[in-house]
Amino acid sequence: MAVAEVLPDFADAFPFEEFNRMQSAALPALLNRDDNVVVSAPTASGKTALAELAICKTLAEDGTALFLAPLRALTNEKESEWERFEELGYSVYVVTGERDLNPRRAERADILVMTPEKADSATRKHETSRYSFITDVDCCVIDEVHLLDSDRRGAVLEVTVSRLRRLCDPRVVALSATMPNIDDVADWLDAPEETTFAFGEEYRPVPLNADVKTYSHGENAFADKYRRLYRALDLAEPHIREEGQALVFVSSRQDTVQAAKKARDEIVERDIPMGARGDYDFHNDAADLSNDTLRQSVLDGVGFHHAGLAREDKNKVEQWFKEGKIQLLFSTSTLAWGVNLPARCVVIRDTKLHDPLEGEVDMSPLDVLQMLGRAGRPGYDDMGYAWVVCDRSDADKYRRLLRDGKEIESRLAAELDAHLNAEIALGTIDDVDDVMDWLATTFYYARSQSAPDEYDAGSDLRNRVSDTLSALVDEGFVEQDGLNVEPTRLGQLASKFYLRLSTARRFADVAERCQDAADPDSAVSVDADDLLTAVAGATEFDSVSARSDEEDAVHAVLGDSVDDSLDAGQRKVLAILRSGMTGTTPTELKSDAWVIRQNALRLLAAMREFVDTLGPARYANLACRAEARVEHGISADAVGLTAIDGVGSGRAGKLAAAGLTSPADVVEVGEDGLVRAGLSEGVAEQVLANARDLPVVSIDWGDFPDTIAPGDNDMREVTVENTGGSARAGLRVTVNGREMTAKPSYLGEATLPVAVFGADADELTFTVEVAFPALPLPTITETRSVLVR
Repeated sequence: MAVAEVLPDFADAFPFEEFNRMQSAALPALLNRDDNVVVSAPTASGKTALAELAICKTLAEDGTALFLAPLRALTNEKESEWERFEELGYSVYVVTGERDLNPRRAERADILVMTPEKADSATRKHETSRYSFITDVDCCVIDEVHLLDSDRRGAVLEVTVSRLRRLCDPRVVALSATMPNIDDVADWLDAPEETTFAFGEEYRPVPLNADVKTYSHGENAFADKYRRLYRALDLAEPHIREEGQALVFVSSRQDTVQAAKKARDEIVERDIPMGARGDYDFHNDAADLSNDTLRQSVLDGVGFHHAGLAREDKNKVEQWFKEGKIQLLFSTSTLAWGVNLPARCVVIRDTKLHDPLEGEVDMSPLDVLQMLGRAGRPGYDDMGYAWVVCDRSDADKYRRLLRDGKEIESRLAAELDAHLNAEIALGTIDDVDDVMDWLATTFYYARSQSAPDEYDAGSDLRNRVSDTLSALVDEGFVEQDGLNVEPTRLGQLASKFYLRLSTARRFADVAERCQDAADPDSAVSVDADDLLTAVAGATEFDSVSARSDEEDAVHAVLGDSVDDSLDAGQRKVLAILRSGMTGTTPTELKSDAWVIRQNALRLLAAMREFVDTLGPARYANLACRAEARVEHGISADAVGLTAIDGVGSGRAGKLAAAGLTSPADVVEVGEDGLVRAGLSEGVAEQVLANARDLPVVSIDWGDFPDTIAPGDNDMREVTVENTGGSARAGLRVTVNGREMTAKPSYLGEATLPVAVFGADADELTFTVEVAFPALPLPTITETRSVLVR
């Protein structure tokens, strides 16, 4: 079918002139009906065009389309690809966690592009003005719906789509690589038989020859990597000699680089004709690469690709691979889900990978199938060749996967309590009957109907959900009054920060300890290290493992004084957090440090709000300062600098080295002083302006007495005034360590009543404390002494 005949107004939105056989078969269901659509088709068969067909129909009807991409990197690609829609007068807007949201642009967008995680966040906040746009979606396209079976992300996609359907009931178009149980997905989405399509391998543009190859273990894992690399090169070599290309998937970013280096040496040894060192223009283009290793490697026809490369470097690698200048490319699994870079030969060298949060894990079967599907270049190859290189003990498992595919399972059961709590916190579930109504909207329920023995269907499923609700009530996350249910503050906080419920309970206990520690008669004390220890022991880090080469580094940071409740992996987390506070993370821990630190920062932010809500403000400030130190690697005396907007670890380090340790110091030295400290004039001007936006607090004790007679009482007032930018503060007055007054306030000006009384003590020490729970500024304290005589 010609694109111009089918969609004359949108012909320029497609990069080809005719729809292929698969696209033509699905086209009537997408354009001539309003039903939900589910399509399963082989990789590289043209599913993206089906998404675009659904989007075109939505746009033609003045609707808004939402495209859910499986990876954040793919949202950026769609933004670039869909400039074609922009040229037709439609707006495309990407909403991800790494970008500042512009609510007006989101509201006016014709096409929204999001990850499931960001869509989850948006639907949770749909009643706010910033995210109200999410309820205006008319069509939701789910790219790679088999992501439902992902251990870490599947449940998020499932509940997000279910919630979106309850909020605004958009048309849903779900696209997937081959999945045996497509009927379960269709049942979940209420897609009729007429709009459910399972296209077989005969629709692959290039037939696929996939197989499993084994290798023999050596003395250690390091040597085994090279045994698998030589095996991969054995498989790729004949295709490269025939001027084909090979794509080899490895487990990590570092492995792509090391494998490329070793492969270059081996290619010379084997005398395989590769490379373009004689191509003068290519040599000049390669010189512009920012990665030194990549610059040398591509001239030999060998490249590597991973998410850590600069975008320009990635773009050039992709371009040169498409042009055939790179004949052997090493990549992580991200490439399999994203850019359309087919190769005649695909080899999966590593079936296991190191996950900073999970330790060594098997590569997802979904990832394996996605990678293998990249074999075969339409228009160039008559056959694609794909291999899995694995240990002999795993060979049968992968052969079954290649033969039978992978049924899509729900991953909601393992996180049912957290997601049920979230729905109650959001108000989408108000009573017990709503619980089962919600469950019926999930893929978990649909799958349970087709596989009742595996999913505890029927009354057992109802009992399980009922037991989960009862546990939420017993643990303080939900309150139940008859049939009605509503969230507690604890349940709301757990939902807001996406916490596992055991972690939320742990943080609530910490907040209670902080409350106890504020009592001068209590033996309880809480410091920053206690907060870090609580985060390191969170359930989210349960699967972190410490390799043997890391244990000495962990001990060097922590010494022997570590909470006995932490296992080796959690001690590793604590060591990364402690050393990260000063920017001195040991080399042995750096490979996992970034991922662990990013997860810990989310948990520290949650800890701060738990303590802010359930405990004293000064301990929330303590958590805030610990969070800022972990994020920026700055000393305790200078961490207040990071409260200045635009001051991160680099600028804070420069200022601290120049003796400036607080926003007040920054204001005092002025723009010239900041330039002397190493900031450029423009940056200095902005930093100074931002520092002046922070609170400047003064405490006026008025006519506070110096003495009082025994038995007398005298009421006085102390005024706390802020002459700088507005900020939320916790105000507290104590006498001899005992709390007299405590209240939150947006400063401003606040007046605190203080009772001066003649007590048994010879001297009374009054302390006014101003703590900022959401700013890493030091707590401000002033004291006055009154003699009793």
